[in-house]
Amino acid sequence: MVDTDWKTDLRQRGYRLTPQRQLVLEAVDHLEHATPDDILVEVRRTASAVNISTVYRTLELLEELGLVSHAHLGHGAPTYHLADRHHHLHLVCRDCSDVIEADVGVAAEFTDKLRGAFGFDTDLKHFAIFGRCARCTAKSAGGDPVAGTDPAAGEDPIPASGDES
Repeated sequence: MVDTDWKTDLRQRGYRLTPQRQLVLEAVDHLEHATPDDILVEVRRTASAVNISTVYRTLELLEELGLVSHAHLGHGAPTYHLADRHHHLHLVCRDCSDVIEADVGVAAEFTDKLRGAFGFDTDLKHFAIFGRCARCTAKSAGGDPVAGTDPAAGEDPIPASGDES
């Protein structure tokens, strides 16, 4: 969980921390990478009258205010996470659907080339790279996972620096 003062953040931007906004923020914080439907299920544990349109409107506002961010991790709905966590890439395993957070620094050479060749400044917060995680690669090859990692424990070969989760 991230320790933040959402009430102050919203007030500084001219908004109140309504019960619905607080519940959505708490759900996003708790679930980490969650679709609006996942967030709705979590919110309804406390407030059964909240509907999906409230969740979507709240997420849209919270993203405009810089409190949440979304990424597209597949063909379905976007997933949301708190924006005050470190910026990271999403590495999505096509086999097991696991999502690994990697520091954006691992793509520095790539983003530098895009900037140099095209004058294009990238925003990798919404970026997902699809492939196969160490555990699934090892399983498919019949060997051991990448040396120095324990995928079963959630460790990945490219740690996200400043990871607070």
